This record gives sequence, structure tokens and C-alpha cells, in this order.
Amino acid sequence: MRIAVTGGSGKLGRHVVRHLREQGHEVLNLDRAGERWTGWMEVDLGDYGQVVDALGGAHGEVAPVEALVHLGAIPAPGLAPDVATFRHNIVATFNAFHAAIRVGIRTIVYASSETLLGLPFDIPPPYVPVDEDCTRPETVYSLVKHLEETMAVELCRWHPDLSITGLRFSNVMDVEDYADFPAYDADPMLRKWNLWAYIDGRDGARAVELALDRRGGFETFVIASPDTVMSRPNDELLRAVFPDVPRRGDLGEHTTLLSIDKARRVLGYDPRHTWRDHV
Repeated sequence: MRIAVTGGSGKLGRHVVRHLREQGHEVLNLDRAGERWTGWMEVDLGDYGQVVDALGGAHGEVAPVEALVHLGAIPAPGLAPDVATFRHNIVATFNAFHAAIRVGIRTIVYASSETLLGLPFDIPPPYVPVDEDCTRPETVYSLVKHLEETMAVELCRWHPDLSITGLRFSNVMDVEDYADFPAYDADPMLRKWNLWAYIDGRDGARAVELALDRRGGFETFVIASPDTVMSRPNDELLRAVFPDVPRRGDLGEHTTLLSIDKARRVLGYDPRHTWRDHV
């Protein structure tokens, strides 16, 4: 397919663009930053006209896009004032979704967020492992992600042939980041904010590829690596930090506490990378 990736110059976006090209897709990177002659186009997602123009091929240089991967956003809480985060992210996502529909795109995959699960877990999770049924935005950033998912539900209701997949990505990591992981064991509180989870950028890109093949309305999926960032076992971590949180099933010694069962079952998601192979 010919696929547009917004935010394709970002940490996850670089993995997604590279992986989709390796799979034979033609990929257009829509971002404010990038390098000439690399399939990058400078686009301000806050400007609806620019987004329509880029997706529809109206600029005359490239063909219209067949699918959209929307990753472009302020990527985390605390990087900008709340009002700026809200304004930028909700407008960028509306523009991306609405422009895609207007030019005839019917397959959209976008970055939702693990923050919807209740991060930073200052209030303990209702159970572990947490899954897609646990939707509890606790910051303005995650509130926007909740509104984006609501918007996606309604857009798919308006357009029965539309498929939108929201991937609730965990904390994205490159191989170079793994050198820091052993230090987390000194204090289980250092990474309790997301239940000691992460996602290898390469597996995140694979999840996007799988989601592009999904059809039928809106679905959301937690996307995390298969293990935690810790060498300490889950039982020890939970007894130390969340002793009263109910446990569902066999948690495993180091198995992720952000459940990826739905993604495995529906998308065929099978994460292949772990920090333990690099440290």
C-alpha cells in the first residue's frame, strides 16, 4: 500500500517507517522535521488544509494515500503546558482522521496510549495485569487520548466501511536505552508508574503492520513488550508496591503487567524483542 505516517521522524515513527518500507510498502513521512529526499514532507498537523493536501496528493508530486498511520503528537505528559498539549493533540488527531476520511482513506491506525490505563498509578490499578477494559485517564494528556478513542468510535459509526485501530503503546525503547535497565532494580518505585512495562520500537512497528490488516470499526489494543523492565520477579514487585491489588491468573515471573492478550488473540501480535537479549 501507499501509507502516510504522521510523526514518522519520532522515536516510534522511525521504526514504523523503516519496517513498513522493508515490507514493501511505499511510505510518506508527514512531520515537521525530517531530511530531504527520504520520503519526508513537512506538514503542520494543526493546519487541516496541509493535512488534506498531503493525504490527497493535491500538491501534484505524489499519488493519494491508501492508509494512514497517525503518530504525530506531543508524545507524553509534562512536555508542554496542559492547555498546549490538549489543543495540539486533539486538533492534530481530528485533522488527521477527518482529512483521511474526506480523501477516501478507510484504514487508519494511530497511537493511543498506555496512560489511559491509569498511569502514573498514584491510585493503584483495579487489578493486574491491566487490560483494555481499564480506561482511567488521570492527566490532560491521557484525557485527550480518551477523547480521541471516543471520536474514533463515532467516526466508525458514521462510516461503516471505516476501520480505526488505536494502539495503546507502552513506553517506547530503542536498543540503546536498555543499558539503563539494570539500575531500575535498586528501587521498584522508579518504574511503578507504568507497572514496569515498555515496548521495543521494533515490536511497536510490527504491531502497526498487523493493525493495518484489521477491518471493521474501532478497536483498541494494549501494545507492550512480553516482559517487564525488572530483574525482580512480579510477585516481589507487587508485594512491595501494590500489595492489595487483585491478581488475575498466573502473572509469570517477569511477564508484562500490561496485558497484551487481546493483541495476541485478535491481531496475531507476537513481540520478539526483549531488553534481556541486549544487557
